[in-house]
Amino acid sequence: MENMGSCSTLGIDTFEKTKEHVSAHPEAGLGFFETVTEWRDGAQAVTRARSFTLETDEPAVLGGRDQHIDPMELLLAALGTCLTIGWVTQARLRGLDYRHLRIKVIAPFDLRGYLNLDPTVRPGFSELQYTVEVDTEADATTLEEIRQAAEKRSPMFDNILNPTAISGRVRKTHESLDA
Repeated sequence: MENMGSCSTLGIDTFEKTKEHVSAHPEAGLGFFETVTEWRDGAQAVTRARSFTLETDEPAVLGGRDQHIDPMELLLAALGTCLTIGWVTQARLRGLDYRHLRIKVIAPFDLRGYLNLDPTVRPGFSELQYTVEVDTEADATTLEEIRQAAEKRSPMFDNILNPTAISGRVRKTHESLDA
């Protein structure tokens, strides 16, 4: 397996300073993330988050061009990346390192829900499963502790596992044809 880097490059000192500051000043821990997604063409869209851009599309069998990641895959990626950060953070806090760390997330779905063919089938995933492949000197007990801590501290794991209120509204805009 190829060496992917080192857990020691994680800015744990900054992490700990942030933790201390928020502990002393809880209001400093309040904030929000924001994304803006704009439709491009067909099933394609572009999402901006801070200074980053992400493009999405649907597979060809669902009418897309299959040129970018599917939104359902983004959910899997969000979980996998959040758990990866948790695994690295937990290793760093324990003075451990990994020679290799890979998290694979899979989720079965039934298109009958999305295609509105069966009202008893949900349009989303029926479950999420992940596997951690890790090459390290840590023993099995430590790895289990890391797994549990990574899950417990993962915002994405929490957002998926627990109901999160969602509200939406529509605001009609009018762009001038003279512009």
